[in-house]
Amino acid sequence: MTRREFTLWLAMTPGVGGRTVTRILARCDLLSISPDQFFGLSAESLTEEFGVSNRGVAARLASQSRQQDPNLDRLTAVGINWVTLTDAHYPERIEQFDADPPGVLFTYGNQSLLGAKTFAAMSSRNSMPASLELIEKLTEDGVLEGEVLVSGHDTPEYQRAAVAPLRWGAPRILCLDRGFYEALGENLTEEPFRAARLWRYQFDPNTDLVVSPFRPMAGFAGINNKVRDRLIASLALRLDFVEISAGGNMEKLALQGLKCGRPVRVSDRSLNYRVMRERGAEVIP
Repeated sequence: MTRREFTLWLAMTPGVGGRTVTRILARCDLLSISPDQFFGLSAESLTEEFGVSNRGVAARLASQSRQQDPNLDRLTAVGINWVTLTDAHYPERIEQFDADPPGVLFTYGNQSLLGAKTFAAMSSRNSMPASLELIEKLTEDGVLEGEVLVSGHDTPEYQRAAVAPLRWGAPRILCLDRGFYEALGENLTEEPFRAARLWRYQFDPNTDLVVSPFRPMAGFAGINNKVRDRLIASLALRLDFVEISAGGNMEKLALQGLKCGRPVRVSDRSLNYRVMRERGAEVIP
């Protein structure tokens, strides 16, 4: 089994999250343990040597077959890739922003966008209609400046941003809070929300990139929203915020962006925009 196959096998094992995958791979590298040698380890060894604290997960890993994951051919055939924190090509901008980055990322589409000049237009939930219009305007401004939008797909705020590049034939990076198949359909050909389908009939992997820290077949879970938001902010080299709820997730992301030195702009539609300006943000009038 190759390292790439071993990584997928770990990532697709129930109960094994991204941190555990990263820890196991790093430990294997340190101890020069090959994937085939790993399969000979006991549950006790996995707990003691690899820090797999959940005994049920350790037992599951120890009892698994060393055969490659049956999803390997399916994912490879359609062009789905995966990368872990131990890989040299893991996006550096994510590690620069996030102290707890996803251990495993699945990607599908235009991989070159991970090195593009990116931005995000973000806003707290239940934004006012005028704020949604500003999101669209900021997105169009960025697209016309040659920047690549990073967005989600399943809130009105993200959808208003994500549809704007389609009008100009511009690329997007879409970060998901679920697996690829639930968002893009069984053949990975569907635009992930209705408004986008008015501009483009099918999702175009030659133009856009989809990124998810969740298994390709995974559904949505409530905690996924914050993980997705953090991933969007991590991949964006500039952060625009239209409405920020005090103490909410968007405020935390804006402050983290300022802390790591990224340009942050905040609309004066946010009640706390003066506080953000004092922290170093530029105000969008």
